[in-house]
Amino acid sequence: MRAPQLFIVREGFQGWYEDVLANHPEEAQQLVARILADTTADEHGCLVTPTTQPRKVRFRGGQDRAYRFVFCVTTGLAATRDQIVRHRCHDRRCVNPRHLELGDRLDNLRDERERRANGVDYAML
Repeated sequence: MRAPQLFIVREGFQGWYEDVLANHPEEAQQLVARILADTTADEHGCLVTPTTQPRKVRFRGGQDRAYRFVFCVTTGLAATRDQIVRHRCHDRRCVNPRHLELGDRLDNLRDERERRANGVDYAML
C-alpha cells in the first residue's frame, strides 16, 4: 500500500503573487512605476489614483487592486487572501508604498474604529 501523497493548497491570489514575484519581477516593477506615475500627490503625501474607487490592475492573467499589487511587488511578499493591505492614511485610492502595511481583518477593524474616534494623524505617516 502506498503512502498518501501530501500537497499544499495555496489560494489563487497567493499562487499568482508567488509566480509574479519569482518569474516576472522586472515587469511587475515596471507596472508599479506606471501606476505610481499615474497618481497625484495630495497634501498628506498620498499618491492618489485618478479613479473614484480603488484602482484595479491586470497582470499576467490576474487582477487585483492597485494598492495591493503595489504593496506585494515593492515588499516582495505574496499576501494571502486573509491578509489585508491596510492604508495608514485611510484613503483606499492611495498607492503610496509608505502608507501601506499588512494586517488582518481584525487590525483593519481596529484601524477603522480608531479613525472614526480620533481622525487621521497625518504626522504619523
